[in-house]
Amino acid sequence: MPDAGQPPILEFDPNPNAVFEPHHVVVRGEEPVPERAVLCFFSQVMDRLRDGGAPVLFELEAAHGVHPVFGFEADGERIAVFHPGVGAALAGGFFEESIAHGCERFMAVGTAGGLAPRAIGHVIVPTFAMRDEGTSYHYQPPGRAIEPTPDALEALIATLERHDIPFETGGTWTTDGFYRETRAKLDRRVAEGCLAVEMEASALFAIARFRRVPIAQLLTTSDDLSGEEWSGMRLHDRDDFRWSLFLLAVEAVRAL
Repeated sequence: MPDAGQPPILEFDPNPNAVFEPHHVVVRGEEPVPERAVLCFFSQVMDRLRDGGAPVLFELEAAHGVHPVFGFEADGERIAVFHPGVGAALAGGFFEESIAHGCERFMAVGTAGGLAPRAIGHVIVPTFAMRDEGTSYHYQPPGRAIEPTPDALEALIATLERHDIPFETGGTWTTDGFYRETRAKLDRRVAEGCLAVEMEASALFAIARFRRVPIAQLLTTSDDLSGEEWSGMRLHDRDDFRWSLFLLAVEAVRAL
């Protein structure tokens, strides 16, 4: 057994150079890619883009398969849109590769579990994310929480306010162990100001700061963990609602 010491995840190395980098695995095409991109966790939106004939600009590939990056036209500007996958490690890796492809400004949109007693579909803008996942610790020194980049957060909030969208700001709890969200942990996160729980935000925020690109995230609740029992997934048959949130993320990233 290795000698006792701090967990390896706390051994942050500030050296900016890794043994292999995203540009070692990314093959850039001849055509320039959009400067702005939306990381969209709604599979229904991705299906709509594909079925609508949106062009595939490039692909992000992992062992489980390929994630196409679509081009979405917004008032004459092409925006890159892709599903980054579920979980901090996969989403973080695809985020890194999209930067290596040439994207420079980002907004994320997806679902989360609600930690406060709010209606399903409640809109949340995280102002910080609790780092209960592994990926962020390879990009930033150890710490409990991390924030989105200020410029992206400001653009997202301004977009929602411009359209009079009801929303709430606060924390989100990013965790790898979605089957280990115990009541004691939930209560502690609520006491720390968390409104939601999801699996990617803190990693995305950490990578963005490491790579010096802007990002913020728009969340909506798909289930409720605030009661005595879990509500189950309840954001069903609301594809138009998901699409409207996606369009808000597009508008917000265009403001960057």
